[in-house]
Amino acid sequence: MHASSSSHPRRAIGLMLASVALFSLMDAGLKALSAHYPPFQVAALRGLSSLPLVLAWALWTAGPRALLRVRWPLHLLRGGLGIAMMASFVYALKRLPLSTAYTIFFVAPLLITALSVPFLGERVGPRRWTAIAIGLLGVLVVLRPTGQGMLTLAGLAVLVAATGYAVSAITVRVLARTDSTQAITFWLLALMALGAGALALPSWVALRGEHLAIVAAIGVAGALGQYAITEAFRQGEASLIAPLEYTALVWGVGLDLALWGVLPDGVTWLGAGIIVASGLYLLRRERVHVEAEHP
Repeated sequence: MHASSSSHPRRAIGLMLASVALFSLMDAGLKALSAHYPPFQVAALRGLSSLPLVLAWALWTAGPRALLRVRWPLHLLRGGLGIAMMASFVYALKRLPLSTAYTIFFVAPLLITALSVPFLGERVGPRRWTAIAIGLLGVLVVLRPTGQGMLTLAGLAVLVAATGYAVSAITVRVLARTDSTQAITFWLLALMALGAGALALPSWVALRGEHLAIVAAIGVAGALGQYAITEAFRQGEASLIAPLEYTALVWGVGLDLALWGVLPDGVTWLGAGIIVASGLYLLRRERVHVEAEHP
């Protein structure tokens, strides 16, 4: 039995916050690996490292039938999106601080909220559309008003990753109507591991022993984060929980400072402030909307 999109809004919020924290720790590991291995190989390692944990959990809780009775076209679409998203993001992480990459990536929650209207039939009022527009202006500030920031390959790579993430999140909401959480989580990682692994084979670099612990940590954080975010989008409206992605900035700044000794520049702080402010307002409006419809 699937939880409806409005039955557990508080649980969905908690799951989304947990997923952001876990994925931030995972991304720090990916950034560390990106200095030593090609993007497709790092994407493959992300999928492979989590796959055993997710498979064991899926078989234990749902059984093999739940993994096979799925809507294959949508899963294949998510797999392709996952490969493009992860490889693009890893490419960007090698060249950008976590906090800068996250701030540009913040276009994704705005896209999810906007896409939830035509694809999911969710209602977004004029005040929320205004918040989305203001948030997009904040993204442009981070990319630099001249456009030079957006035209860098690293900046474009983050935008590609953000678009893939947004479309993938929408497909979760569609798949959740028929497929189990176990299948949704397992097949994304399996297809990512297989597809990215095949693309990485020609330039595969042998893993160093000192990096095995990082790969293992990525696997654990990635598996838990994938479960949490899948359940969050199953249990809450996409337009409600998407703005919580902004909490990644706190993690990005902290990890940048602790691990790499860098902080965002003034323009990035300004853009991030605009985006976070619009996101918090959007979240407030969504709470009012949900409470009005489901007292």
